[in-house]
Amino acid sequence: MMKQWQVAKRILPLLAVFSLLLSACGREDLSVMKPQGPVAQGQYDLMKLSITIMIVVLIIVFAIAAYVLIRFRRRAGQTEMPEQVEGNFKLEVIWTAIPLLLVIVLAVPTVQTIFAQGEDLSNDKNALKVQVTSHQYWWEFTYPQYDVTTAQDLIIPTGTKIAFELKTADVLHSFWVPSLAGKMDTNPDGTLNKFSFSAPNEGVYRGKCAELCGRSHAFMEFKVKAVSQESFDRWVNQMKAPAVLPEDTQLAEKFKTNCLSCHAVGDQGGPVAPNLTGIGGKESVAGILLNSREGQEEGSPVLDNMKEWLHDPQSVKPGNTMPNPKDLGLTDEEIDGIAEYLANYKLDYE
Repeated sequence: MMKQWQVAKRILPLLAVFSLLLSACGREDLSVMKPQGPVAQGQYDLMKLSITIMIVVLIIVFAIAAYVLIRFRRRAGQTEMPEQVEGNFKLEVIWTAIPLLLVIVLAVPTVQTIFAQGEDLSNDKNALKVQVTSHQYWWEFTYPQYDVTTAQDLIIPTGTKIAFELKTADVLHSFWVPSLAGKMDTNPDGTLNKFSFSAPNEGVYRGKCAELCGRSHAFMEFKVKAVSQESFDRWVNQMKAPAVLPEDTQLAEKFKTNCLSCHAVGDQGGPVAPNLTGIGGKESVAGILLNSREGQEEGSPVLDNMKEWLHDPQSVKPGNTMPNPKDLGLTDEEIDGIAEYLANYKLDYE
């Protein structure tokens, strides 16, 4: 036991130091502790307020406990019973009033922030409407004002309020962009949940599904890409442009027959699976295979990611509904050709 205690005395200080160091870690695009928008900032301010109140209460309680232990400890030779204070009216009023006051101090800004951030902006002419549909295991984004639908990358203009309507195509999911706003569920009972947020600065922010939804829940990522209004307008125009199909006519026919029955590119294809328009320029393939960018250390070339996904979708996202292209009769050469075509299908809007 003594040896174990000696080991513990050495390990505990190290754990404490590492805990402090790691608590300071966090990505700006994926951390509630580094808010990048007004909604996230309001929620962060509430966190700081509640933590401050808890720390103040903790300090006061421990200080009183220490004072009582020292001031009223039993001394040598002391045998009489200390004065009993049960039923003290003043103390009971104080013990009741202080927690009530603290609850009010915390409740007022909490209620104000919740109602302000939960405002329904669906009728606001200045807000951009986005309909979010969650699937196992990907995200669909529809812009009804522009008649545009995309997947996995949510493109928004900076400084504009985004009015969301959220629903699910299957099970319960939860839409969460930690650095921009809190979580909002997509309910399978048909309920439309609504909320809004905005991104004042250009950049890419990671989103997650925050509700256990199946085998590939952990891989159900998406990206929010905030761009200038001019870039957003160019993106909309290019999304609505006619489809660009493979130059090889035989490969184009294979792609139309096997892929466009579910997916869409430009003005062609179906609405069942993710829209592939401009997929080569997106932040990731299948939401989880990050594409390398200039100046970034993480990620792989988009062509490599596309091949990895198309050759074995189940190894990337187990349980997803994407059929294996080989089961559709495509050869390895045809799969590589489609991967190259999609990797080069990019939109130039920035």
